[in-house]
Amino acid sequence: MKYWIIIALVGIIGSLLAAGLFMVRGGPDEQDKAKRMANALTWRIGISVFLFLTIIFSYVMGWIQPTGIPVGA
Repeated sequence: MKYWIIIALVGIIGSLLAAGLFMVRGGPDEQDKAKRMANALTWRIGISVFLFLTIIFSYVMGWIQPTGIPVGA
C-alpha cells in the first residue's frame, strides 16, 4: 500500500510540474497553452481524488490502521 501512495504522490507532483511548464512555455498559441495546462491539472485532480478514495476504501476494508498520537498523551 505504501508504494501505491508514493507512486500516486509522484504522479500528482509530476502533473503539477507539467502544468507549470505548460503555463510558462506553452505552445504555438494561447488556446493550446491553456488546453494543455487544464488537461494536466485535470489529471492532478483525478489522481488526488483516486488516492483519497483508495485510502478511505482501504481503511474501511481493514487493510490499513490509523496510527498517531494516543488520546490523552
